Amino acid sequence: MPTARPFVSIVVPCRNEAQHIGRCVQSVLDGDYPPDRMEILVVDGRSDDRTREIVTAYAARYPTVRLLDNPKQITPVALNLGVRAAQGDLVMRMDAHVVYPRDYVTRLVEALDESGADCVGGVIETLPADETAIARAIALGLSHPLGVGNAYFRIGSPQRRWADAVSFGCYRRDVFDRIGLFDEDLVRNQDDEFDLRLFKHGGRILLVPEVVCSYYARRTLRQLGRMFYQYGYFKPLVAKKLGKIMTARQLAPAFLLTALTVTGLLGLAWPIARVAFAVVAGAYAVAVLFCSVRAALRHGPRCGAGLAAVFVVLHGSYGLGFLRGIGDHIFGWRRPRAAGFSLSR
Repeated sequence: MPTARPFVSIVVPCRNEAQHIGRCVQSVLDGDYPPDRMEILVVDGRSDDRTREIVTAYAARYPTVRLLDNPKQITPVALNLGVRAAQGDLVMRMDAHVVYPRDYVTRLVEALDESGADCVGGVIETLPADETAIARAIALGLSHPLGVGNAYFRIGSPQRRWADAVSFGCYRRDVFDRIGLFDEDLVRNQDDEFDLRLFKHGGRILLVPEVVCSYYARRTLRQLGRMFYQYGYFKPLVAKKLGKIMTARQLAPAFLLTALTVTGLLGLAWPIARVAFAVVAGAYAVAVLFCSVRAALRHGPRCGAGLAAVFVVLHGSYGLGFLRGIGDHIFGWRRPRAAGFSLSR
């Protein structure tokens, strides 16, 4: 008699995701994992659009789907509410901005069993929110090494690899008993901190690049800048909690801004500093221009020009957020607050 498949609890935090939540939930329901061996817990942060109405309609049709309320409206609280309510042997974190292939849950569950890992995750294929040039440029920037460094879950990997973090992880339930829940101080980067905490406790995290989901990026430069400012802002707090910086790519935007600011100011008095400023700014400009021209040749001049703006906004907002985060979280310049950092992105 065949062994029953593990029961999987899928936790989807969201707020004001009426545009995406239906596609996300439907893609999971259309998957090939047995519906009687999974549950979809959509944890909504008091949406004021049609998100709750859409999820409620799904819950009425499919007993697999449940709507949970997140009164604090931030992601780590949503994740913890979902984990506490989960009935599964495995807990899978999903994002409302993502459409999942038919075999997504099945293949991650199989990879978890085959590898003996504590967590597995796939690769994100970043898609534009619409067909405008800037939306297409944002999608390109979020999957480009100049934009996101060696984040393999974004840029892909030729083979499976052990990692210190993945996106949208599938966890064994006992992981939460061993290391606790998601850190509710971290409005952003809570999944990174959780994975790094698991890694520090001897857990093993596997990136499974043949498992790919489609992520819809932000539509505007303003949305992109806001999101990456928040990512940067909470990174120093993650480092403080864990006692270390895990990857050099987290530091690069802040170093770039610091170098430009310091050499620019010193250049007012010393010629050598003006030379240093020109070298740093020139090297960055050449890198951005090179990547943008290549994008223009493949995707058109408007998309190429948009990509240049995407890199500047992405690096600048992340770097500014990181520097502000150092001041607030490390030096205590201002008491950090969650205000302005709601689940809605």
